[in-house]
Amino acid sequence: MARVVHPIEQESFRRLRARLDTSHFPPLTRAVVERVIHSAADLEYATDLVMDEDDLVTAHAALHAGAPVVVDVEMVAAGITRRETVCRLKDARSGPGLTRSAHAVRLAFEQVGPGALWVIGCAPTALEELLTLDASPALVIGLPVGFVGAAESKAALRTSGLPAVSNVSEKGGSAVAAAALNALLYHPVSSEETS
Repeated sequence: MARVVHPIEQESFRRLRARLDTSHFPPLTRAVVERVIHSAADLEYATDLVMDEDDLVTAHAALHAGAPVVVDVEMVAAGITRRETVCRLKDARSGPGLTRSAHAVRLAFEQVGPGALWVIGCAPTALEELLTLDASPALVIGLPVGFVGAAESKAALRTSGLPAVSNVSEKGGSAVAAAALNALLYHPVSSEETS
């Protein structure tokens, strides 16, 4: 079923493109950059986001082939449209040296196994925990927000070599993380991916 784009969204993207030339980005990178900027009304994401087009192509194919989507918090899940997600935060418990968010990542990995798309938009400790697992993700959208651990956890993600979307600064959050995943959901599937 084709997605119907509301006129307000169309006008918002027209204004975004009038203020920022994104035409030099490869297709999926452009889709992610524009949707993240749109979600935050923050043009600085154009130079703050870090991703690789080849990783996005592979993740896009996995997503449209039905790979599970795991989120760290319900706020991220609420922002992801047209796709069921896994969030185990309600089942998680904190303990010595373990936050609820980190425990939720462990529980989610036990449930979905390798090959999922992980969308971390709130807790740096969730991203840190994911990096300790042998999750073999299709993609990690690591955009947690905050002054404690956010930039560091995203730097660790980039150093890990995992396929990822991250950003350099401390900013991030549920809305931008969900927007990055939605960009991949909304982008059309090419004939190469379906053959």
